[in-house]
Order: sequence, then C-alpha cells, then structure tokens
Amino acid sequence: MPSRTSRREGSRAAVDDPVRIVIVGAGPRAVMLLERLAANQGGGSAGDGDGDAPPLQVTLVDPHPPGAGRIWRHDQSPLLKLNSMAKDVTVFTDESCRIAGRVSPGPSLIEWAEEVRSGLRPEVTVTDAAVQAEIDSLQGGSFPTRRLNSAYLGWFHESIVRDAPDSLAITVLTAAVLSVTDAASHAHAHTHRVELDTGETLDADIVVYAVGHNAREHGERERRLLDFAGRNGFTYVAPDFTADADLSGIRAGQDVIVRGMGLAATDLVVLLFEGRGGSFSRGADGRLVYRPSGLEPIAHLGSRRGVPYRSKITSTLQGDAPRLEVLTPERIAALGAASGSLDFDHDVWPLVATEQLLGYYRELSTGHPDRVGADWPELSGSIRNLPWNSAELLDVIAQAVPDAADRFDLVSFDRPLATESFASSAELQARLRAHIAGDLASRTEQRHSATQGLFLATLYAFMAVAEIPRDAWNERSRTETLPRDWHHYFSYVASGPPGHRLEELLALAEAGLVRFLGPDVRVRAEEGIGFVADSPSAPGSVTAAALVDAWLPESHAAASVNPVLRELVARGAGAERITVHPEHARLVDDLGREHPSVFAVGSFTAAPESGAFTRPGINALPFRQNDALALALLAQAARVRDERALEPA
Repeated sequence: MPSRTSRREGSRAAVDDPVRIVIVGAGPRAVMLLERLAANQGGGSAGDGDGDAPPLQVTLVDPHPPGAGRIWRHDQSPLLKLNSMAKDVTVFTDESCRIAGRVSPGPSLIEWAEEVRSGLRPEVTVTDAAVQAEIDSLQGGSFPTRRLNSAYLGWFHESIVRDAPDSLAITVLTAAVLSVTDAASHAHAHTHRVELDTGETLDADIVVYAVGHNAREHGERERRLLDFAGRNGFTYVAPDFTADADLSGIRAGQDVIVRGMGLAATDLVVLLFEGRGGSFSRGADGRLVYRPSGLEPIAHLGSRRGVPYRSKITSTLQGDAPRLEVLTPERIAALGAASGSLDFDHDVWPLVATEQLLGYYRELSTGHPDRVGADWPELSGSIRNLPWNSAELLDVIAQAVPDAADRFDLVSFDRPLATESFASSAELQARLRAHIAGDLASRTEQRHSATQGLFLATLYAFMAVAEIPRDAWNERSRTETLPRDWHHYFSYVASGPPGHRLEELLALAEAGLVRFLGPDVRVRAEEGIGFVADSPSAPGSVTAAALVDAWLPESHAAASVNPVLRELVARGAGAERITVHPEHARLVDDLGREHPSVFAVGSFTAAPESGAFTRPGINALPFRQNDALALALLAQAARVRDERALEPA
C-alpha cells in the first residue's frame, strides 16, 4: 500500500501535559463522540464528579475526511443519495436525549442548509456547484445526496474544532492505523503505541476504536465465484459498498444477475442506468419514463423475498401520537433480566408484532375514523390481548375495518410473494410492477398515513429491543436472529429507498431494462455457460455472464480487511464482533476482563446496533452510547492525571 502523507488540520494550541486519546477512525460516529467529549469537557466534568476535567490531546486517525469518513466522503457519484429526508438527519443532541452529560443542540441537515443559504453560516464555503444548488433548493422532505451530507458532516467536525474548550486540543491525521500495542516500558501504566501506515508512531494513554462499517475478506462462496468468473472470462462483483464496487466489467446490452433488492441494489441500479447517461422524464400521462443512453445492461433482480425494500414513507400522522404499549420500559427491564435464555422469535417478536399492529391501526382509527367501524379503545384492547396472528384477532380486525384494502396483514407484508406461483415470466413481471406501484401508493399518499404509524411503531420497537443487554439473549438470538434476521426485517420495513427510486425502478421495468427473477432466487455457476438464476415460483431461468451480489459485507471482526480489528480478535476480544461493556464500551476479553483504557464503539462491536447520525427528537441510542462513552473517557483521563501526580518528580 503506498504511503500517505500525514495531514494535521484543526489543531488547537497545545495544552500542558495533556492526557492523550487516540480515536481510530474519523467518520460520523468518531466525530459525534468527539462532540460529546467537547460538550462534557467544556461543562467542567471529569466524568465521575471528582474535580475538573484534565486537559486532553485527542488525535483522530483516518485515511478519509473527518466527519464524512469513507461512506459519506464527497468523492463518490453525485447520483447517490441518503434514504432519509433532510429533516430526519441530525448529529446533535436535543432535549429528548436522556443522557448524563450536557445536551448541546445544533441544526439538523435541513436547518443547516437553511442557515447556509440565509447567510447565517458564513464559515461554510461550498466549492461544488451541484452541492450549492442542492443547498439552495433543499426542503425538509428532500432526500439529500451523499455529497451534501458529506458537506454537513465536514462542517460538523470543523465546528467542534472551532468551538472546543481551551483544554481540548484536536488533531486529525490522514493515515490508517496498522497496529495498537501496549507499551509496557513507558513510564505510565496502560500506555499504548499506535503504528500508522505512514511510518509514524503515536503514544496514547487511551485508545478508542471507532472504525465504522468495514469490509470483510471474501468467504468461501465469494472465492469460488471469483475463481469461476476468472476461468471463464465472466464478471462477478462480490458484496461491497456500492460506491466502491468495480462495475466496469458489466457491458452495455449484457444480461446481469443481481442478487439482493435492498439499498445496495438500489444504488447499483442508479449507477448502471442513470449513471451511464440514461435519464428520466414525465410522460403526458404523468408517468415516469426512462430514456436509455445505449450503455445500459439488462438487469435481472432477485432475492429471498423477491421484492424491493419498502419505500420510505412521506405521509404524516394525522391521528393520535405514537407510543409503545407493550414494549414498555418495565417490560424491557423484565426481559433484560433473563440470563442467556431470552429468545427473540419466541419471547420478543410477538411483542414487536403487536406494537406494529397497534401503530398501524391507531393511526387508521384516530386519523381516519370514517374507515373503522369500532372505537379505538375497544380495537386496541383486542390487539393487545389476542395473539398477533390468531384467527380470532384477524376476525376482529375484519369486522372493525370494512375495506380489506385498509387492513394490515403482517405475514403477507413481510413475504408478499410467499404463497404465489407464476405461470410465466410475463405474469411475474406484471405482478412485481403492480407490487411496486401499490407500495408507492401506500407509503407516499396521505390517505395511507397508517403506514407512517407502522413505521414509527417499528422504529420505536427497534430502539426498545436495543435496550436489552446482550447477556440476556440465548446464543441463536445473539449471533443470528438479532444481527441478521431482525436487522434485515427492520431495514425492509423502515429503511428502504426514497419513493422516487422505486418509481425509477418501475420505469426501468416498464422499459424492459430491469426484470425480476422472483422470490427465493437460486444462482448456480455452469462452466462455459455462465451464471444461471431461477426461482421455484416461476418457470424458466436466466443465464448471464455477470453476477452482482448487491448487499453490504457483514461486519465480521475476525475476517475484517481492517488489521486493527483482526488484532483485537487475536487479543481475545471477540470473534465475529468485538466484545465491549454494555454501558461504557470498554473492551472485554474472553476471560471477562475489562481493559481500563481501550474502548470500542460501532457496528463491529457486540453492542446494540445504533448507526451514527439519526432522527432528531427521539432520544436516539447513538447519542446515549456516545455520551456514556465520553463520560467514561473523561473519568479514565482523570485517573491517568491522578496517577501522574503520584509519580516521583
């Protein structure tokens, strides 16, 4: 790997004898942690209530820009967007946050854009004309580009540096960390030596791993497919971050099989079609029409469900405010008291399903009472007290909601094609186009605002489940159901693409450039022939010289491409995910011992998945995790200072 020149930016004047903290990573999660350090350092707390906070020298190390990091860096296609609206993105704590540290409010993405264009943020300089145009036109309901989010996150980092208290010095090094070792020969206990790919070495009193979502080494399946493609002159694209995937091997007019229909597949379609010069316009009937450039392939999409992730919801609630009724704090506390026996499918999913039904029908009943023939207290009582998928409850709902189109069937919602079979590919294509059109209507039209109630119930349930300690779950739930099945289901329901992306997909399907393979898609590699895909629900198969596995690589510390995560595994800090203390994120080894001065936060740890930036006003988990970690870092820094005071002069 070529060496990089270290670049230091945003440094403040050096402070006397500071406690040295090295943060491995400088993406959104690392910089949000930095903000919590600055806020609590400025508040004069040492994290444990004893004395003033010691001076700190915090060094962030990342080969990518601070704030944005790898995923949100400016250097990617301007076509790629967030799947969140501008009003739903913030990096700042607010009054909803139940945290021990100081709340320090700031602008959401839309508020920041409004301040920039009104001249209230003169420190913001935008050199990208397209980003400036986006700022000028951005609305709360807009889905921003990743480049705009990169500008927001970069400004966030710069604002922390600019406003940090005098006792906090901040340095950013543009480099990658290769190794972190304990430097036992140093004068102070728990001193660490951090080796960079530039050849530099840093000494640290405290180390925080905040490396974000990292790729993993190819598994056996990926290696076999790559070998097959290489032998036969075919193209295989393994799971990757779509912005970084090499799509040059997919040629114009070529059939390409795409496994996966989530957000990575959505981005892939954007890059293969609009990214190759195609365009969309409105026809005379108002329908979106795709105009090809001639450089596009023909994409065949399939997955387990066989349908895209559900569209993001743009309707607004017009009934009663959402709330959790069965996954209450008391219920979560009781579930968390289990000792390794809690099973998600048996013990928790029925409660989640009930909350989803309550969320949907609360909005339908109180926001659209003319479409429900029962009082909400009566209907909600039935939903709470009857099993979520029982014939008795389904009968109660059928009697209370006269129009079947207004009813919510959780089973068919999850697997809409599970009970269907298709006599021909043409029938399957028509069914998928109808499904996408129906999903768009239900998730973007105000008359279907009950889906907003469903979304919020799912979001709040996801946050509540994340409160259950890791040690409460049984092994299957901890290692499989929660990180995979539950997380994927939540993403399918609540974290799908913007509605206009599905409308574009529909236009591509109507143009014959995107075709659907059906549910439970199967792919095999045949020597000299190509990749062959089919579905048990539809006749025939598709043969292609290119295959893309369109999903993000799963976090797996032992198989990570990042050497520092593999190093942690070698030191006994976990395998698939790094083990940390659930409250203060200290590293925990395989003997249950906490390292006093090494911490880790992010998707590569065994802590509840929480993301980085989030929606405002929901007491979001990442703010609580970051604040608790920041206070723990300040407390550890105070201990380091006190140890130094006891050393002989």
